[in-house]
Amino acid sequence: MTNSAFLVFRILLITIMTVGMMASMTEFRFGRKKLLCIVTIYSVWVACCSLALLCLGGELLILRVFFFTFSVPAIALTYWAANDTPAQAVFNYITQIMLSVLAASVIRLITDFFGLSPLVNILLMIAFYGAAICLEWRFLRRPFRMLIKVMPTRCGVLTLIPCVFCGYLIFVASWPGSYLDNTPQRVYGYAMVIPLVVVYISVFKSLSGQYKMQMERQSVTLLTMQISALKEKLQKVKEVEKSIRIQRHDLRHQLQVVEELVLRGDRDTALDSLSAAQKRLDERKETRWCRPPVLDAVFSSYFHQAEKQDITVEANVSLPDALPVDEGELAIVLANALENAIQANLALPRQRRRICCKMIGTPSIMLEISNPYAGSISFDSAGLPLAREEGHGLGGAVHLRLLPEKRCRMPVRSQGRPFFLPHYLVTTA
Repeated sequence: MTNSAFLVFRILLITIMTVGMMASMTEFRFGRKKLLCIVTIYSVWVACCSLALLCLGGELLILRVFFFTFSVPAIALTYWAANDTPAQAVFNYITQIMLSVLAASVIRLITDFFGLSPLVNILLMIAFYGAAICLEWRFLRRPFRMLIKVMPTRCGVLTLIPCVFCGYLIFVASWPGSYLDNTPQRVYGYAMVIPLVVVYISVFKSLSGQYKMQMERQSVTLLTMQISALKEKLQKVKEVEKSIRIQRHDLRHQLQVVEELVLRGDRDTALDSLSAAQKRLDERKETRWCRPPVLDAVFSSYFHQAEKQDITVEANVSLPDALPVDEGELAIVLANALENAIQANLALPRQRRRICCKMIGTPSIMLEISNPYAGSISFDSAGLPLAREEGHGLGGAVHLRLLPEKRCRMPVRSQGRPFFLPHYLVTTA
């Protein structure tokens, strides 16, 4: 492995594959073409820099300075193209770099120990990095993104873990000489894997427990809001019933007055009296948006709040008595979405305030809520909106829960741009 061209190619392969591992756990704000241009420019930098370092000091110099010449630019470019906070980015990227360094060194030792050809070394690396990228994308991406976004305040402390371990690994591998020529250095370097695994498992178990507790607290809050909506709905129903009883009580006297006016021949006054009575009854008539009681209460409560804020409401709701999903969970989704829509409208002039809600229950549940918005919206690679402020969820969905029996397709629109949550029901946002 002394050929300079091969070493440059190997370094380039390791670096690009490491960037691929970083990207598998990252949500980008750029399109594929722009990302491809960034990767191409970065690849040229890595190749030129590797060749220069090999000429100046060989592999040992590259091992000592690779973090600053290769890793730091990769971290900066990935962070620039991503939607992560600094703490989230450092935790993700340094972890991937550390895993890549360990894997590349193990593969290098295996090929040297068994006297394998450079081609086998390249094939082993391609197999490992390809498997790592696929497994991270398939199994780790969603829980990782959920944990770091739901609890961003703790990510600042978490960044110390990969930074400390990565710094220790680089120091042990390159000082006083290369780990390839010193057995104790290899032992010290690989010995860190055991505490590293223990620490990461403990951290993620702790974060998972805190996430579950936070979701439970949020569920309690949303259920309280749901109960409040039902109470408000019940109070309105009682007020309407009381008003109707009063109207019925007065109906006999009104009919007597109308009868007397008809006998006198004053038909116009009699008709006006009937029209006024009918108008009063219509004003007291309760609007029912759908048959499911919990959803009807949520619609009534939030549409009433919107009307009090001079927000025009356009609603078209058609739901059957029996829903293919849990009515309580769906009510939480509606309550949160309508509350967000109301808050977004408050920043606009009164003449521009508007909420459009469309919902059907056949053949499956489909929901569309649209409203104008004064600011700008960022979308991730999946087309879901992203929140930039603390305490404002994730912009689109905090938790996507797969329905146990039937699945629903729920389109949501933001700034006129519809996006879908296929086969999932949003339980909190």
